[in-house]
Amino acid sequence: MGVLPVPAEVRAILLDIEGTTTPIAFVQETLFPYIKDNVKEYLRAHWEEEECQRDVGLLRKQAQEDSGLDGAVPIPLESGSGEEELERVIQAVVDNVHWQMSLDRKTTALKQLQGHMWRAAYATGHVKGEIFEDVVPAIRKWREAGMKVYIYSSGSIEAQKLLFGYSTEGDILELFDGHFDTKIGPKVESESYRRIAASIGCATNNILFLTDVPREANAAEEADTHVAVVIRPGNAGLTDDEKSYYSLISSFTELFLPSST
Repeated sequence: MGVLPVPAEVRAILLDIEGTTTPIAFVQETLFPYIKDNVKEYLRAHWEEEECQRDVGLLRKQAQEDSGLDGAVPIPLESGSGEEELERVIQAVVDNVHWQMSLDRKTTALKQLQGHMWRAAYATGHVKGEIFEDVVPAIRKWREAGMKVYIYSSGSIEAQKLLFGYSTEGDILELFDGHFDTKIGPKVESESYRRIAASIGCATNNILFLTDVPREANAAEEADTHVAVVIRPGNAGLTDDEKSYYSLISSFTELFLPSST
């Protein structure tokens, strides 16, 4: 892989999180299991709070929309008839969350509850966001060279800010000029990258997108965005065609910025 020169017209670097700044194992083996293991306890502790009730309301609405799907778990309304019924409703919410997560659903309702649970976990020190050790020094160098740095992840903006705000490197949110999630569009659709460029006030070819997912790289490339695919421990392997087609890096330190010389 070696050194990858960054095209002179690039003014902004757009970063994926999972498999790019952060080990996939952190997401798969820490963040998601935390939700599965703690959702019942969280619901019991916060049930009466307005935020929790909004989360449950969104999940219930999603469950109604999902009612025709195989294995879908309905969430009944409470009738206020005591502790036993409350436990039954909470268990239905737990079962619904587990079902959605087993299918790797990305529904707004699920992401919202997960975000609120992770916020509590980060704030109490139960979870710290893992960052590859080359990430922070490289971003500082890019910023010194005048680059803007943005995040684009399928995780919600709130979840992104928690990961970087409570990271193994401390609070590093100051390193980023902005955050995007799938509200701007799916990462596998080229139009999303055009919207991001418009949002940050530049052309698509002023952006370099770093991701570990070839489908995302392809979508960005279709929008005339520069792309490099990141090879990290634990990432999915690439085909021989993908290896020969894409620019590859295994560390952010491999990016060479002409403006930094």
